[in-house]
Amino acid sequence: MSINKNIFGCYVSVTQALSTADQKTKDLATEQGILFRTYIWGEKGICDATLKKLSHEDYGKDLLLVLFQFYVNPLLIEMQNLKEIEGYRKKEKAIGIPIIVNDGNFFSQSEEGRQGFLKQSVLQKLDLLAKVVKNKKLDTNVELLRTDLEKLFSAR
Repeated sequence: MSINKNIFGCYVSVTQALSTADQKTKDLATEQGILFRTYIWGEKGICDATLKKLSHEDYGKDLLLVLFQFYVNPLLIEMQNLKEIEGYRKKEKAIGIPIIVNDGNFFSQSEEGRQGFLKQSVLQKLDLLAKVVKNKKLDTNVELLRTDLEKLFSAR
């Protein structure tokens, strides 16, 4: 059994169209889910090609996983229940960070705009992570993590 050393992980939740929606709407929701996943796990996906190059061992011992949780076209009620950043889970030494993806910030953008959104969203969320690390007095070096991540994004 191998131990995962990646400090970053990715999760994608795609909201499917309601069963009462027309077929075109259902197909669009499915297509957008498939498309977005290529930006996360595809050949040049942000998760495998960039985020998973960083090991938690290089930044401290208190945080083993930062899970970016991408919510594609969430329902209004889902958006209302999402926090900017979840609480630190001491037992797992992990924290979840939701990112909302929709037509306005992703699907209506050019390729460059989509890549920019992903990069900007992840880096902005690191500011929230830094606050949690400080408040919980964790030993994680978020400044170094940000610097290393910015280097990886620049190399893309």
